[in-house]
Amino acid sequence: MSPSSAAEPLRVMSALIIRGIADSVIAPEFRKGGGDLAFTWDPTVGLMKRIEAGETADVIFAIDWALDELASKGRIDVPSRRPVAQAAVGVAVLQGAPSPDISTPEALKATLLATPSLVYSRSGASGIYFEKLIDRLGIGEAIRAKATVIQAGLTAEKLVTGEVVLAIQQVSELLAVPGVALVGAMPAELDATTDFSAAVFTDARDAAAARRFIDVLLSPAARQSYVRTGLKPFFD
Repeated sequence: MSPSSAAEPLRVMSALIIRGIADSVIAPEFRKGGGDLAFTWDPTVGLMKRIEAGETADVIFAIDWALDELASKGRIDVPSRRPVAQAAVGVAVLQGAPSPDISTPEALKATLLATPSLVYSRSGASGIYFEKLIDRLGIGEAIRAKATVIQAGLTAEKLVTGEVVLAIQQVSELLAVPGVALVGAMPAELDATTDFSAAVFTDARDAAAARRFIDVLLSPAARQSYVRTGLKPFFD
């Protein structure tokens, strides 16, 4: 590591599923070894657009398909790649509001049709999934007519502002917003899970620190936080 790089934070491109624990768990654990972190937060689709536009970083945490694509282009150090966790798409309401039934595909369909307003993210994995799901359930037109669609960010923030009644996103992202209550994950039959991994970029400014960041993602403290926020860790 050069003296100049030692004073600069490690550049992390990250999907939003760990945003809720970044300040409380991930960053403090990383700082124990020295140095700091500078996060670029975006859904995986957004991260890939940034990379295509020329943005650079030291390490990336994103959906597996993106890392597969980056590996095929020689953009990541393949041996550094590690599976981290699986996320599930879920539904949230404002804390204190009635919790609707989403226990089965039929119940979810009825709830979505009955709700007066909802929000999902256009470019996030959850939003892409949800767009396909409502068409699969045969309710796409009805749901889009009353949906608020954000480009990126935390959908549950729209619950807190009173703009919508239901929020759709990865469970960990829903739980990152204070004042909301998780209704639950989508029914298992609807296959609403996504796998996330981390890897070091081949042109990382500080590859050693980037690998140490991945070690933090795989630490016991991180694992406890994943479980608490609705993620399924891929390690013991």
